[in-house]
Amino acid sequence: MKKTYVKPVVTEEEGVMEGVYMASGCYTTTARIHQRPQTGRGDYRIQVDGKHRATHSNDKQTLYISFNMPVEYVSSGGRLKSGNGSTTLAISYTYHQNPNDNIGLGDLCVKADAGLAISSVSISDGY
Repeated sequence: MKKTYVKPVVTEEEGVMEGVYMASGCYTTTARIHQRPQTGRGDYRIQVDGKHRATHSNDKQTLYISFNMPVEYVSSGGRLKSGNGSTTLAISYTYHQNPNDNIGLGDLCVKADAGLAISSVSISDGY
């Protein structure tokens, strides 16, 4: 059974910890910047978590993550599909996902100017 795609919506809330929560398709996805540039390290490190709640298994995912400014992709556990130097990255992964599984991606590194924030995030597996 194929799920119907529901376009994610981003809202801004005053006083809420920096991070983004999105529910779309069969993944509920959250992202937050957990390390900012410091002396000796000039990149941002981002934690992305996805909860797969579906009736199917899959071995391919695509992470879509958007920012408030252009970013330079540095590294992750996936393969950059598109977006280097833009405000939105698409990164492919090949994790095996059972119908009710969690995925944790704590290794996304990007470079950007000061003030970087995450605008939206979602994970798709094609269903």
